[in-house]
Amino acid sequence: MVPIILLLGTLALLFVALTALYFFCPGRLIKACERLRRLSMGMVAHCSYHGSYRFSYISRGTPGGATHSVLLLHGFSANKDSWLPIIKYFPQNWHVVCLDMPGHAGTSRTRAEDYSYPGQVRRVHQFVQSVDLDKRPFHLVGTSMGGHVAGVYAAQYPANVCSLTLICPSGLICPTESKFMVDFRESQERQQTDSIALIPSTLQELRNLLKLGCYKPATLPKQVLKGILDNRLPDNAFFKELFIGMINKESVFLLHNSLHLITAPVQVIWGKEDQVLHVSGTAVLQAGLKNSKVDVLDNCGHAIALELPRRAADIIVDFLSAQEVKRKNAKKDP
Repeated sequence: MVPIILLLGTLALLFVALTALYFFCPGRLIKACERLRRLSMGMVAHCSYHGSYRFSYISRGTPGGATHSVLLLHGFSANKDSWLPIIKYFPQNWHVVCLDMPGHAGTSRTRAEDYSYPGQVRRVHQFVQSVDLDKRPFHLVGTSMGGHVAGVYAAQYPANVCSLTLICPSGLICPTESKFMVDFRESQERQQTDSIALIPSTLQELRNLLKLGCYKPATLPKQVLKGILDNRLPDNAFFKELFIGMINKESVFLLHNSLHLITAPVQVIWGKEDQVLHVSGTAVLQAGLKNSKVDVLDNCGHAIALELPRRAADIIVDFLSAQEVKRKNAKKDP
């Protein structure tokens, strides 16, 4: 009887604690849930260093297996855990690494030159060297800002990348402007640059961002939205500094200007209803890349990992599996 009473008492205390977190500290509860989800999927948190610069990342599996390692680079203002919805559907035996991009989450926040696209590419290469990913070619995946960085990295370090997945990458001169780009350009012309749609500071701005990023945004409770916003607000100054670095005229189209240097097979994934970066970017990639495969996802916006994670994972797995078969067949041929 006593053990049952103790169990019920423990459960009651846990319920009270979770309820208190939900109503008074929803941001902490969201972070705790992210850690639990990460652990449930076998993803382990690590740090590596280049001198005094710290890289934060999560990984699962060991390198050197039958399938090449997979390195994933997230988008603007996200973090390494944003890949979890997709990784959930990856084979368990894959070696998967998700990096916090420069200045994000647990990776060092230093100076503006690290936030330009050339700076981010340089830091990613330092990370690759710090964890010995460069000992064998790996598959590189990047979305949005991370897609821009991934593409330029593949162009600058072709020996390190055996194949590449670009998910609605920035850095292209698209034939058609997206809603976000039109609105941002018009705000610049009116010299109204204090507010950036990608950097919300109120609950309504966060709701607007979800509508911008998703074809059918989920209806989230107010406390969940508040928790998300609470976790973002302390980083808004950094996000603005990063955004300024990203739109620097010298490198804003660095991917576009580097396409001819990419030699690895490339997979392109884009949401047909993307309002942040227009889907017409697929035509640019097809024209500029030597070896590419394009998948346009219907009823999907910019946040593919949120809207269609299983579909995205299946496409990536199929592409990587096909590349492995091609490499094996190439070894057999005399």
